[in-house]
Amino acid sequence: MVWHTVPALVQRFFPERIWNGNSEKNRIYLTFDDGPVPGVTDFVLDELAKRNQVATFFVVGDNVRKYPQLALRILESGNQIGNHTFNHMNGWKTDLKTYLKNTQLCQETLRDQLGFEATLFRPPFGLMTRGQAKLITQTHQIAMWTVLSGDYDDQMRPKQILEKTRIHSLPGRIVVFHDQEKTAKVLPDFLPNYLDYVLDQSWSTSTL
Repeated sequence: MVWHTVPALVQRFFPERIWNGNSEKNRIYLTFDDGPVPGVTDFVLDELAKRNQVATFFVVGDNVRKYPQLALRILESGNQIGNHTFNHMNGWKTDLKTYLKNTQLCQETLRDQLGFEATLFRPPFGLMTRGQAKLITQTHQIAMWTVLSGDYDDQMRPKQILEKTRIHSLPGRIVVFHDQEKTAKVLPDFLPNYLDYVLDQSWSTSTL
């Protein structure tokens, strides 16, 4: 089951994390997790550029290591990059030392490959322990989301993804998509339509 919106109670339980952006200027905040992946991330960048839209990409360090030029294109296109660990670590299944080391390895990869110092962090799967969060907030803002597209769910068709995401999208909300191999086939079937919907609502997009 996909929770398309994060309950307000959950958001209040972790007030130090970013759940929403500024809604005053009709802005919506698009985010993409797990890239960069050739054929997927570049598709997303092309579609954003066609509409003069921007997003925040939470990248996996190992993918940046493999595809540094694609990661660099994210920044050169006016988009933002955040740390998503080096190996897409599940915080609930990883001890504190290993998790922090993996996060730092992603940070070092961004610095070495892109000359970029990430200040945003998103935990893979949205899962991390209190101990992990306490230490990571010393160097990064933890950015979560308001709207989960569900694009990774094999049980959801592109039309359903589009419909559910549109219903829950409002100014100030943070929407999460995935630029990964698993979503390569469905993204072309719903993302352009969703980005057009954002334009039709006269919303602007912004990085976090």
